[in-house]
Amino acid sequence: MRSSSGTAGDDHGASPPAFELKVASERDTLDRIASLPRPLVFTNGVFDILHRGHVTYLDAARRLGAALVVAVNTDASVRRLGKGDDRPVNALADRLAVLAALSAVDLVVPFDADTPRDLIRACRPDVLVKGGDYSAATTFGADEVIAAGGRFVAIPLTRDRSTSALIRRIRR
Repeated sequence: MRSSSGTAGDDHGASPPAFELKVASERDTLDRIASLPRPLVFTNGVFDILHRGHVTYLDAARRLGAALVVAVNTDASVRRLGKGDDRPVNALADRLAVLAALSAVDLVVPFDADTPRDLIRACRPDVLVKGGDYSAATTFGADEVIAAGGRFVAIPLTRDRSTSALIRRIRR
């Protein structure tokens, strides 16, 4: 049955948006990562409400290699991070889709663990990237990447751009 609204979910036979092909399932994550060109850049985060700071950071990360993988915390893992009872604002599927639509991003993968360390070990990135508020000493997986001959890069934060600050401003 066809909907007359013309919205997503219609049975019009249209294929899904091309960016959705950049979202890996748990089952195919490692195969998809292995097929990407090297040097491989890896980063992770919540990416709850995408803002200029995020896209600036992701663009800078992508320029460090031939492909960028972004690992995204599941909704449950975000709640375990203690970011607040009302976080994430956007559900995992929506966060994955928005990130996948960015040209800087080659593959988006969800992870439910408290840290991405196991995923980092499994995909062996050449470059592990975090924001400037992190260091190799405070980043899970950095030791493993460096020991394997890769490097850790902290990208300076975009001043006055954070999801927490944006949510505070919205609530005022």
